[in-house]
Amino acid sequence: MPAQAPPNEFAGQEATSVGPSPRPAAQRELTEVLARTGYVGLCKIAIGRRERLAVLRPRHGVLVCQTLLWQDELRDPGDLAPSTPVTDQELQLAETLLSELTGIEMRELHDEYGRALEQLVDAKVAGGEVETLPVPQSAADLLAALEESVRAARTSRSGEAD
Repeated sequence: MPAQAPPNEFAGQEATSVGPSPRPAAQRELTEVLARTGYVGLCKIAIGRRERLAVLRPRHGVLVCQTLLWQDELRDPGDLAPSTPVTDQELQLAETLLSELTGIEMRELHDEYGRALEQLVDAKVAGGEVETLPVPQSAADLLAALEESVRAARTSRSGEAD
């Protein structure tokens, strides 16, 4: 199955590396072939008393198994579509933002919420004062939020080029 499986076909759950150490030759070969072809393996695995659907994909020379949901486990999105159509200006801004944000390094992304939560717990355990947490602001105006994101991305990019 190509690695670009339609996103609506399956919903991913948990992922873990696969196999014993040292890895048997067949597993090394499968990992290499999947990496070279850009394909993923679709399989069934037993977890507890349930059969699960899973995807095998290569990552850093090892196979990673990611469990999926079955079709009947996926919820119908119902009437979640926007009630008003998206304007051409909004689409153009969104496309500009996407083009400005390409090339992000995954190593640069961090779980800021998790880090803040750890700091909060550490402060509570130590009996210290907990600083006031920032209150998130709602983005009521999507167009203004997109424009601000584009400006911020461009500023960030021009700062990196210096």
